[in-house]
Amino acid sequence: MTKDALQGEMSILEHLEDLRQRLMRAIIALAIGVVIGTFLTPSVLRMFVAPLGDQIPLAISPTEAPAVFFKVSILIGLVISMPAIMYQAFQFVAPGLLAQEKRYILIGAPIASLSFAAGVAFAATVLLPAAIPFLQVFLRDIVEQRYSIDYYVSFVGNILLWAGLVFETPLVMFFLAKLGVIDHQGFAKARRVVIIGAAVGAAVVTPTTDPINMLLVMLPFMLLYELGILLARFT
Repeated sequence: MTKDALQGEMSILEHLEDLRQRLMRAIIALAIGVVIGTFLTPSVLRMFVAPLGDQIPLAISPTEAPAVFFKVSILIGLVISMPAIMYQAFQFVAPGLLAQEKRYILIGAPIASLSFAAGVAFAATVLLPAAIPFLQVFLRDIVEQRYSIDYYVSFVGNILLWAGLVFETPLVMFFLAKLGVIDHQGFAKARRVVIIGAAVGAAVVTPTTDPINMLLVMLPFMLLYELGILLARFT
């Protein structure tokens, strides 16, 4: 009898015990990632505030700076430990998957991680350096631009998150085509609607309302959408 067959005959208590063990391993991996993240946090925070130029963010309460430090440490730890967390999740559900489904997950998970990282890198190196200077000069004669470090880091984190999710578009389209939900011709026919949706989404996601920053989000998304159509064609 195969290992999968034996796991398929596990009782509910055995499944719960297996879940508990895998959750503990995932938590341990996250804890290790957070410890490593504490050493990387100062460098990451310097990268976050670099677009501000000479302006230094403010901590408006005694606990704000430590809270931001540990918030960023946890985020870094989550990124570092994500492969281990995904592995534990995959091992838990693997007995109920077909061989082909296992292969899709094993291939798709690393690609999804790389795509998300590429989106975050794009936002950090292209989008934010272009958007922050615009925000700093907006109403400069009326409003003094002084940012709270907590609000600023939350703002940067939201931009990085959305950019990472946008870069997952081709992979999502590929799997939708693979599952038979929609083919490449359907994606192509929806192109006009997607362009309008991308413009609206860019207006919501981008931190500014100027067309240049909107295009910085919209154009990469449309290129990713075209890549998704190409990948869907191969299915």
